[in-house]
Amino acid sequence: MTTTTASATAPSTSTALPRLPLVELGPHFGAEIHGIDLARVTDDEVRALRAALVRYKVLFVRGQHGLDDAAQIDFGRRLGEITAGHPVHDSGDVPPEVYSLDSQDNGFADVWHTDVTFVRRPPAVSVLRAVVLPPTGGDTNWADSQLAYESLSPGLRAHIDTLTAVHDGTREFGYYLAQRRQGRGNVWEGEVFTELAPVEHPVVRVHPESGRRGLFVNPGFTSHIVGVSEHESRGLLDILYAHLTKPEHVVRHRWQPGDVALWDNRSTAHYANRDYGDQHRVMHRITLRGDVPVGPVKPGATA
Repeated sequence: MTTTTASATAPSTSTALPRLPLVELGPHFGAEIHGIDLARVTDDEVRALRAALVRYKVLFVRGQHGLDDAAQIDFGRRLGEITAGHPVHDSGDVPPEVYSLDSQDNGFADVWHTDVTFVRRPPAVSVLRAVVLPPTGGDTNWADSQLAYESLSPGLRAHIDTLTAVHDGTREFGYYLAQRRQGRGNVWEGEVFTELAPVEHPVVRVHPESGRRGLFVNPGFTSHIVGVSEHESRGLLDILYAHLTKPEHVVRHRWQPGDVALWDNRSTAHYANRDYGDQHRVMHRITLRGDVPVGPVKPGATA
């Protein structure tokens, strides 16, 4: 790990931002931030955190013991436009902006996924707070989709740049929406969410801030690639998933009380280890409104 206080922005704007106390977790991906209170961050610190998210993709902030649901929501509003906690899930006894992942209510995330890609505008940023932790286990892993894309062979990159994939939340949330919510979910993008209609996104997403390309498919919600056979789709997706989750593309976080994780949902996938048996684990997540994913310009098209 490398400790640095360098600003997490491009040189042209770095002088305008405070120097966050970062501990880099690897040469390309992930950082811990120490010495800040997310409930009392300044406007400049918020801007620096947004810039750090684009550069490092996932940030871990220790020692946020005073953060509760209300403070987590307030912090999210400082970062961007906050969404409902989830398009489908009932918020229960937490505020509607919070999605509670409770292991005693099937709140697991033990499949590689990117949050809520089954909607037209998936969230841009997620903020996850540890509420109840098991004595051991329950780590979370993040994969860098941009590094994964860039380390593919040039020929495969050129091919997948042209492809589109379907994302579908039915397998994960279809029964819940139909049975537990009687077909009436939460307000999402200004409308009540009543069906899990599949959506199409580019296989390769161009990040709207950095311009970097990254894989934008995930085992949790991507059903198939458009315009190829089922066999070809499965073969391509299996190759991309295996490459995305190679150890050199992944950081793993061992949770401690008071931890908060922030990640750029436009350039990562994640997986929560389900290795703690019947011990209790509760995590509270909020998300920030994103944009419609955009792929590389097609050959012959005008940028």
